[in-house]
Amino acid sequence: MKEPENNSMDDEIVSIESQTEEKTEPAAEDAEISFEDLGLDEQTLAAIEKKGFKVPSPIQALAIPRLLSGESNMIARARTGTGKTAAFGLPIIQKLRNETGTVKALILEPTRELAMQTCTEMQSFTEGKSPRTCVLYGGASYSTQIKDLRRGTEIVVGTPGRIQDHLERGTLDISKIDYFILDEGDEMLDMGFVDDIEHIFEQANPDARILLFSATMPDEILKIAQKFMGDYEIVEEEGVIDEPLLIDQKFWILRESEKPDALVRLIDISDDFYGVVFTQTKSDADYVSRILDEKGYEAAALHGDIAQSQREKILARFRSRKTKILVATDVAARGIDISGLTHVVNYSLPFDGATYVHRIGRTGRAGSAGVAVTFVCPKETRKLSYLQKAVRKASKGEMKEESIPTIDEVLKKKSTRIFSELKEKLGLNEQPVPSDSTKETDAKQETQDGQTVSEPAEQQKLPSEQKTSATEPENGSEEKSVNDKENSKQPSKSNLIKVSSNFEKMAEDLCRGNDSQDVLAAVLSVIYSSKLDKSRYGKIQEHASSSDQTRLYIQLGRKDGYNARAIADYFSRLLHIPGRLVDRIDIASTFSLVSLPKDAAKRALDLSRTDSGVPHMHVNTKDDSFSGESGGRKGRGGRGGFGGRGGDFGGNRGGERRGRGRGFEGREKDRYNDSGIRSKSRGSRPNYHTQTERNGSAGLFKKKGGKPERF
Repeated sequence: MKEPENNSMDDEIVSIESQTEEKTEPAAEDAEISFEDLGLDEQTLAAIEKKGFKVPSPIQALAIPRLLSGESNMIARARTGTGKTAAFGLPIIQKLRNETGTVKALILEPTRELAMQTCTEMQSFTEGKSPRTCVLYGGASYSTQIKDLRRGTEIVVGTPGRIQDHLERGTLDISKIDYFILDEGDEMLDMGFVDDIEHIFEQANPDARILLFSATMPDEILKIAQKFMGDYEIVEEEGVIDEPLLIDQKFWILRESEKPDALVRLIDISDDFYGVVFTQTKSDADYVSRILDEKGYEAAALHGDIAQSQREKILARFRSRKTKILVATDVAARGIDISGLTHVVNYSLPFDGATYVHRIGRTGRAGSAGVAVTFVCPKETRKLSYLQKAVRKASKGEMKEESIPTIDEVLKKKSTRIFSELKEKLGLNEQPVPSDSTKETDAKQETQDGQTVSEPAEQQKLPSEQKTSATEPENGSEEKSVNDKENSKQPSKSNLIKVSSNFEKMAEDLCRGNDSQDVLAAVLSVIYSSKLDKSRYGKIQEHASSSDQTRLYIQLGRKDGYNARAIADYFSRLLHIPGRLVDRIDIASTFSLVSLPKDAAKRALDLSRTDSGVPHMHVNTKDDSFSGESGGRKGRGGRGGFGGRGGDFGGNRGGERRGRGRGFEGREKDRYNDSGIRSKSRGSRPNYHTQTERNGSAGLFKKKGGKPERF
């Protein structure tokens, strides 16, 4: 570690912070440091400019100079979404540009989604030139990955399980690497990859420079640093990491088919919706964008199939707010930095906490508040519980369940907004004191819950009402006195917008023989009835709160002759409850997962422990209300959740430790892998659970005659 160099950089950053305190304009900070100041060469700067990056983020300003000039190992503490990939990627690319064919850098990511995103980002900086980058993750073809490695690559990005598999097969050699990068270090620890990481360290070049990026700094991170990194320095942006995001985070429970209607309600109940809607796939982005366009919203889709020229046009319209809604995939949205966003919508639940924080971090910036709404299907609540833990750790915030706005609530909010807009446009700045008759009318309108906009019209009379109706007496001191009194409550006509004489004549003709208030209400109805029409919104069924249900594992599956209907019938007979209360049924070969009301789940667990005729059951996710009650009869101890030691979704542990994971006791330990999923039995094929693999689990799946595959 070179102290003078580090001190110089620290002084530079301190200087930036002090100047920021003195000058309130953010441009002052941007003017101090540019990418040119960080030591990057012309080729790298050209790639940065092509990507559209203007100024380095704080973690980039701290990390890039150190990686270009220093030799010490480094821990960088930075929140997801702050440009970490460029912080370590740009200097490594510059350093390895003249290398050919030998793996010189290894980047570990906790999930395959992050691995793919990082690989794509690295490739975007090199545009097919050296150094080359390939990605290795579970679930993809070994043959394709081996071809990429044999073709020659200088940078490898991958998940710990698949990297270890390639090392054991001899298809990957990391004995000559110069850089070993652990990205999202705290998440890898949470997911149980410690053993994998240690095994990979043992096979890596001991002289490789080690870089660890993490959003938090738990003790486990420091233990790894002390064991493998020797001397190291810690860099972090002061005063940023521990600040909670100014984002109101909420989630809605709904079915997949209800998402379009829920999105429309969210947009309409918001005062000024300007945000990004994240989808998992390109087809979803196109579908959601088309639905919004058909309903009259200014929306555009952004994904990998969009040409660069069209992408630039879409982003230009979005920045200028000509388009208010951008429907995008995660990869397509990387690098987009647009201020002033009010909302981020997770139309599809993200795979991991890092992706979630990266998404929602696009709103609530620069001290302004933002809103993040996540759509969660009932079958995804187990995954949600894992995500909530990751969010608490990474964003210092909390995802709270919220009821979906009703149609009446949306219409009432829209009606109020229309009234305010009309007042502003007409120049009616003062609200008259409502008369008794107006209050009576208001009470009547409340029962209709936003079905008409006549309520605002009655609260504020327009100038046409001052004209004498054909049905009103033209003479009489009493009438004149009443009119004078009422007119004194109206704003003067000079405050109103000036209108053409044609409209004055039209208003006079419309009011002749009719009550002016009725005429105004009719005009408003003609203009706004489509916006306040209930049929514009589809029905959304109320779903049980995720906190009102318990997820159970039951040792009955397809091999026992059970399908979803049979499982529902089984619990209905066992617990004497309606079959409709047995929700979110997932059938595997030898077991099933179901959601039950909490009281019913407790009775089912009691029967599993005491009745030998009832199959083994346990709680599948950690549930505080069942402390110590998960697991089954003696000899069948188990644990809830998927993923074995590296599983994403936790659970109550039972059984003994076997190998690298925690298995089941008794005879069950030979039939189940670390994840609680049947792996291999005599004369049968192994069963794979794709959900476990997709979420980066470190579970073991043993193939006959072959090595275990780790994901």
